[in-house]
This record gives sequence, C-alpha cells and structure tokens, in this order.
Amino acid sequence: MTPATVLEVKDLVTRFHTDKGLVNAVNGVSFSLREGETLGIVGESGCGKSVTVLSALKLVPTPPGNIEAGQVLFQGHDLLQMERREIRGVRGAQIAMIFQDPMTSLNPVLTIGKQLAEPLFIHKNLSAAQARQRAVDLLQRVGIPMAAARLDDYPHQFSGGMRQRVMIAMALACSPKVLIADEPTTALDVTVQAQIIDLVQRLRQELGMAVIWITHDLGVIAGLADRVLVMYAGFVVEEAPVKQLYAAPKHPYTQGLLQSLPRNVEHGAELTSIEGLPPDGLTMAASCPFAPRCAYAFERCYKENPMLLPVANSHSVACWLGR
Repeated sequence: MTPATVLEVKDLVTRFHTDKGLVNAVNGVSFSLREGETLGIVGESGCGKSVTVLSALKLVPTPPGNIEAGQVLFQGHDLLQMERREIRGVRGAQIAMIFQDPMTSLNPVLTIGKQLAEPLFIHKNLSAAQARQRAVDLLQRVGIPMAAARLDDYPHQFSGGMRQRVMIAMALACSPKVLIADEPTTALDVTVQAQIIDLVQRLRQELGMAVIWITHDLGVIAGLADRVLVMYAGFVVEEAPVKQLYAAPKHPYTQGLLQSLPRNVEHGAELTSIEGLPPDGLTMAASCPFAPRCAYAFERCYKENPMLLPVANSHSVACWLGR
C-alpha cells in the first residue's frame, strides 16, 4: 500500500525585487512528499532549493520577496492562503525546520532550556515543569550527555555539532509530521556530519515523520533519501528514486554533478567540473536554462525550455535529449 501524501507543492513561483532587477528564484516547482519518506533536494548554491521550502512555509521576507503563484497543500489546507496566526500554528508544531547554521539560529542570550521550552509553551500549553522535563528528554534523544545539567547553558558553551543536535531537538519538540533540514551539516566536519545524518535517519524511523533534506552534496543524499529532486535555476530538472537517479541519471546537469563526486574519480584521474556559471535569475529565458553549459545542447535547447516529463517509472526529466 502506497503511503499517503503529507505535503504537496504545486506550481510554486517566487521572485525577488532587487536593485538589479527582478530575480526569478523559483519557477513553477511542483513535488509531493509521502508519509515516512525522505525527499532530497539537490543543486548548486543559488538554484532555489532553500527558497522553495521557505516559500512553502511563508518565511520568505516580503519585501523583497514575493510568492507570486502556486499552492502548498498540507492536510487539505493551502498554507499559502493561511493568515499569519494560522500558519504560525503549523510551523514548529506540524512542519519543523532545521537551519544551516545553528549559531545564527539559536538566540545567544537565552539558555538552551528556554529555547527548547518556547515551542512547548506555544503549541502544547505545557507548564514550566513539564516543558523542562520534555526538554531534558529531547536532549537525551539527540545524544547530548548530562542533558538536565546542560539546559541552563548558553549556545556558545556547545560545540558546532552539539548546537546542531539542539536545533534537531527543538524541531522535534512538538512531534512534527514533516521535518525540513536545510543543509544542516554544511558547517560541520565530516565525522560530525555522519553522526547528524545517522541521528536524523534513526529519528525518522522512530517517529515516522517525513523528511525534506536540502543539500548541494549528492554524496550525502545517496545513503539518506528515498527520492531526489535536482534543481537548476529555479526549475526542477530531474526527479527519480535515489537508486535510479544514481544508476541512470538522464539530465546532463545531474550527470555532471555525479561525475564531480570524488568517489567517482578513478585513481590518477582529475575531477570533472561543469564549465560555466549558473544564470543570475534576472532574465526568464524561454530556452533551457542549462543550455549554455551543456555539452549536448542543440538548436531546440536554445529555443524552448523543456517540461518535466516521465521517461521511466517514477523518473522524470526536463531535457530535449532523447525525446
């Protein structure tokens, strides 16, 4: 039996008004997330990964940002149509987010205990004693030793990896149905990265929540995700189950990302890079956005932007090659 869909994003469009002009950050992105699934969203910096999920939670600063079109359906309700009070009841309680840099996400002048207790007061109406005990339980669950004693410490008294564990504990405080992790291991060393990934996998299995994991590192996604979205210039250019994507990538951009992984380089060979630079988003080209960097581009690529269409079971690609 196929798990039910817990979150569905349809034709999401987000733009930013800047001094240089209108930036097309997210261009008609659509995807769904099933119960208990881990969905990976990958691509270069600036491709629209983070803006997509921030838009879904109405966290894009307005101005300069503006969500111009689309729907984000959660439990039958469109999050984009909710008033501020309504969506605040969803954020943190039912959809939680772990941000990239815990040092800028944690308040430096509040103790860890107070910050862990805040969502419990807002969403669960717990007493101070109940919230403190729940905070201890959460820190223990994410592997922080002497949890009760650490509640009165401040963020600067924790290492980078421990601060990220605190952020995960805060995200899990209200037992959300969806956990969004926005490059949560980028600022951590490799050993700690592996620990955080293992922790999130274990918690997902224990709690049965769905996870969206955003990263530029396809090596991380390989052992973590069930399904992968590849984004480029604000578009989804490929979507597939993770094993299928790694075994038979169809889009030239996905192929380039995979070929740039160190593990795929034979002994003595050089790393492969994707020539050129991503577009700045200031112009909405009618052509394929990857065409100027693509070794396989032909005339049609410079005239039309291909739609995301199925090429195999559960595998879709936006590319004219092979059509």
